[in-house]
Amino acid sequence: MSSRHSPVSRPITIRRAVARDAKRLTRLVRGSGAYAGKYAAAVAGYRVGPDYIEAHRTFVAVGADEYGGRILGFYSLVLAPPELDLLFVDDEVQGRGIGRLLVAHMQSEARAARLDRVKVVSHLPAEDFYHRAGAVRIGTALANPPAVPWDRPEFEFRVSPE
Repeated sequence: MSSRHSPVSRPITIRRAVARDAKRLTRLVRGSGAYAGKYAAAVAGYRVGPDYIEAHRTFVAVGADEYGGRILGFYSLVLAPPELDLLFVDDEVQGRGIGRLLVAHMQSEARAARLDRVKVVSHLPAEDFYHRAGAVRIGTALANPPAVPWDRPEFEFRVSPE
């Protein structure tokens, strides 16, 4: 098994994002390998700003010593209407369970906000991840050129009460 796909072996802390995280989160989005090639235009000018972090429930996964305390991934939960707006994991650490940790944390936040479901409009290369993470396919978001010139699968996480 390659190190790229070895499970998380060191503690990962999930904390609320703060304004000073904005540049790193923007770099994660723009540098995502899932948006290479024909998908690059969708994130080329994308920016996660301090205002966005303040307006939404944005959380970061921070690695322990093994990762030098750096941000390994993040997600953003919009409460109204309930949607997982962003979920990114650094390409270097994908396959180690960080995305699943972020999804579990998002579901906990959704439960605390008394949401019973959270919609996700998935990027095509992330479709299998959402399916494996327990999301249910509910439809298709139609293309919206020029920003997104392709249809995207829509999923929903069903959030069970405590």
